[in-house]
Amino acid sequence: MGLLEQCEAAFGAVNLYEVLGVRREASGDEIRRGYHRVSLRVHPDRAAPDLKEEATRHFQLLGKVYAVLSDQEQRALYDEQGVVDEESDALSQDRDWEEYWRLLFKKITIKDIEDFEKKYKGSEEELADVKAAYEDFKGDIDKIMESVLCVDYTDEPRIRKIIQQAIDSGEVPSYKVFVKESKQKMNARKRRAQEEAKEAEKTRKELGLGDGEDDLKALIQSRNKDRKKEIDDFLAQMEAKYGNNSKKGGKKTAPKKAKK
Repeated sequence: MGLLEQCEAAFGAVNLYEVLGVRREASGDEIRRGYHRVSLRVHPDRAAPDLKEEATRHFQLLGKVYAVLSDQEQRALYDEQGVVDEESDALSQDRDWEEYWRLLFKKITIKDIEDFEKKYKGSEEELADVKAAYEDFKGDIDKIMESVLCVDYTDEPRIRKIIQQAIDSGEVPSYKVFVKESKQKMNARKRRAQEEAKEAEKTRKELGLGDGEDDLKALIQSRNKDRKKEIDDFLAQMEAKYGNNSKKGGKKTAPKKAKK
């Protein structure tokens, strides 16, 4: 079975861009971040013992998808003909995909995340990211709040103000779903975020966890599948952003965030 068929069986998507959660027009940096984000969710080190074998297969598949889309010639072939060169060096069966992943992404700590958040919030980069997310999601504030880095429900008034100013100045179009959003939907979003924040803090206290990497790993492993996915998403966007900036100064797209 070829790579495309394997992706369809594993992820329910035959489109390689969909597998990584990125646009067809995505830049190399966006593809890299997409790969990092989704691969963290299925990383074998984070899988339960009974799911480790399946996680390993999925992890290897994602490595191959990234190898294709990060290679200029392979990507051009896929874009033009919708096929993958299964015999290419990029898809070598002998490649250690976990080692390949580790070489791409450096580890970070909670302090790295907090330091980045301080610099990012209120920056020109955040301003551009909020506008981009607004246009990408056609004004859907739920998706905007989920995709912009380092925000929780307490940031919503600030995010809304950024968007409204951009609408008023003509920088972005006015979407009805944004300007006419009901209070019921706003309140539901706030309740969800508050409940999730309480649950996360309760788990931390029950486990007696601090801020170290080992503590964070223990927290991740202690949560159920949905909680684990949200923390992984948070780490993915932070690690991809922080690690990418340290090497190339790449600009972020709007990956999914974890609620605080």
